[in-house]
Amino acid sequence: MHARALHDWQISIQEAIALQKRLRQAVITSWHGGDIRYIAGADIATSKESPRAYAGVVVLSYPALAVVEELGLEDEVRFPYVPGLLAFREGPVLTRVFEQLRTEPDVIVFDGQGLAHPRGMGIATHMGLILDKPSIGCAKSLLFGRYQEPEAVQGVWADLRDPAGQVIGAVVRTKPKTNPVFVSIGHRIDLETAIQVMFTCARGYRIPEPTRLAHNFVTRLRRTGGHQGAPPNQRDD
Repeated sequence: MHARALHDWQISIQEAIALQKRLRQAVITSWHGGDIRYIAGADIATSKESPRAYAGVVVLSYPALAVVEELGLEDEVRFPYVPGLLAFREGPVLTRVFEQLRTEPDVIVFDGQGLAHPRGMGIATHMGLILDKPSIGCAKSLLFGRYQEPEAVQGVWADLRDPAGQVIGAVVRTKPKTNPVFVSIGHRIDLETAIQVMFTCARGYRIPEPTRLAHNFVTRLRRTGGHQGAPPNQRDD
């Protein structure tokens, strides 16, 4: 895959915040309507106390969700841990993984936020711009916004809104009687399509298959260390 060099990763916190505000203007919130043949899940395991990071991408066929490719590597992160700026900490190593993929996904799901972010620039949005691919944020916890709890049955969702009342994502119940996940647009997709894709990828677990399998993969990678290319910690993004 090709990754665009939109900016330098090694910048100050103040410069990173200003850059997020500029990049937000480039986000596309519509879906091209094409077929999805492959969908990828991306995750990264890091620690606030260590510079080591284990990044992984799992590519699945869609909608069958059979594993087509797994690729991961270990590297150092150089940006400090700052909630809301984690793309600057994790983006460089994730970019390296995507650049080495043999199978190019049509949609990418990130374990983190998209537009459901104080500046509309979670890791799914930021990496969607870098990779110029349709991307979805599917987070395990709320970072920003407010919502009414959806019913405790599978297949329902509630709007996630910013303080001004604008819809910035959805609170999605992928499994009955479990906590919801927080779905938002990353780039080149609309919210309705993102929600539908996540429901299609829900296979009896709370976490949809792309990011569930990516999480399992980076957990194994962290245990064994090093680079893997065969068929984490919860964080705020």
